[in-house]
Amino acid sequence: MLMVLFFVAVVLGNHWNVLRADFTAAKGLDPVWFWCFELIQVQVVVLLCTMPDLLLRQVSLVMASSRVMTLVVTLLLVVTGGIYLLKLNVLTNVLILGSAVLLARLDLTRIGVVPAPFPSLVLLSAVVYGGIAAGSALPHPTAHWFAA
Repeated sequence: MLMVLFFVAVVLGNHWNVLRADFTAAKGLDPVWFWCFELIQVQVVVLLCTMPDLLLRQVSLVMASSRVMTLVVTLLLVVTGGIYLLKLNVLTNVLILGSAVLLARLDLTRIGVVPAPFPSLVLLSAVVYGGIAAGSALPHPTAHWFAA
């Protein structure tokens, strides 16, 4: 499953490299900012999928402190998550990457390799970032069709 995660990251890296030119030209954005946004998104997805028990425990402790904190945290998560996923049209990328990370983590657990949360985060992040770097270095998949 780590190989599947790597190949998913390669495909996403290539996809983002293809979209980078159109997105940066349409929005007038520097390509460096585009890649910063995508890599932060990747790191958040890997973090949430690698350490869900630790993160949910901390959020539960904050929400258990008072009703006001429960309301604030719930509204913050729902509103920002909804705007992020629906308005920016990144739901498919997040779901694909999250599913691949969760499957790799499940496969590691199934075979009995259960590293601590932080080394697991570093390992899965390295696999994903390596795949994204390899995918962004690949040429456009249909470039030879239009070369004349």
